[in-house]
Amino acid sequence: MKQRVLVVEDEFSIQRILQYDLMQSGFSVDLASDGEEGLQKARRNSYDVILLDIMLPKRDGFSVCKELRKEGNSVYIVMLSARDDEFDRVMGLDVGADDYMTKPFSSREVVSKVKAIMRRKEMQQSKVVKECLSYQQLTLDQRRFEVLVNGEAIDFTLKEYELLEFLIHHQGQALSRNLLLDQLWGYEYDGDTRIVDVHIFKIREKLKPYGIKIKTIRGIGYMLEDDKK
Repeated sequence: MKQRVLVVEDEFSIQRILQYDLMQSGFSVDLASDGEEGLQKARRNSYDVILLDIMLPKRDGFSVCKELRKEGNSVYIVMLSARDDEFDRVMGLDVGADDYMTKPFSSREVVSKVKAIMRRKEMQQSKVVKECLSYQQLTLDQRRFEVLVNGEAIDFTLKEYELLEFLIHHQGQALSRNLLLDQLWGYEYDGDTRIVDVHIFKIREKLKPYGIKIKTIRGIGYMLEDDKK
């Protein structure tokens, strides 16, 4: 089965170029020209990646992303911003985006990013893993990519799950932001480590009710205490 990508973009020329190049690379591509259409297609269909423009008619990309996350949809979302504006980047991450790209970009650049996302997903799924990974009262279902407490699932996006899983596998170790970027996003992120900070903040908020803390190691990054001591 072909991997599916939804492109939510109101500029016709960008939409068609991305569609053509993604299809040439073997992806199945659906298009939406406004936020409302994009939201409805994301609800009806199962996608591997959504490329989501911020400035859209009817409903902006922030609103679409926020609504999908609220509904428990963990699809990988890449926000597309017309400005290299920190507010746009941080806002996109705050509402649940996994990644972002700043216009102008080449369609080849976008296709390369989508391919890298797919490779990481395939590597994750092909790992020979135990069904469950435990940390304190948490259980990570490594086949379903779910985080559970006492059998009840906590709402995590795929990227949040991957980050928590990596921290648990390396508990007791101080992990730098650059290492986390390289391992979980797979490329140098223009020196901007804020994407890690925002994801850590969101994970902390979700784990706070259970007393599980992610330590900040000043000048380095983050660490989970060793649960095996």
